[in-house]
Amino acid sequence: MNPKRDVVFPADRHALYELHRYSPAVRSNGFLFVSGQVGSRKDGSPEPVLEEQVRLAFRNLNAILAAAGSSFDDVVDTTIFMVDPHSRFETLWEVAAEYWGEAPYSTATAIGVTWLAGFDFEIKVIAKLPE
Repeated sequence: MNPKRDVVFPADRHALYELHRYSPAVRSNGFLFVSGQVGSRKDGSPEPVLEEQVRLAFRNLNAILAAAGSSFDDVVDTTIFMVDPHSRFETLWEVAAEYWGEAPYSTATAIGVTWLAGFDFEIKVIAKLPE
């Protein structure tokens, strides 16, 4: 591990981190940069039901935030990637609202993509770490 990176892992490591060689999150200068999280089961496979895949992505994200002593309330920037946004955006956004918290909200960018390695939804955030 690179000593210059302060890496955060959730309690239950997912197979995707080792398989694709990336860190779940890195602390730097008072911020937490979280890699895109998908609705992956522990073995790295996608949750097949769309709504449950989004919920699992948020649970995976929240586990990383908690491991850093943070929560979604500390998120300042959110990027969401989705396959086929024309037919899925409303469903995805409705489920995401269950985890979004109260105003004021983080910034948000939603991007339609053609491929997410078998997943339909991915969420990436930057959080301000509690002092």
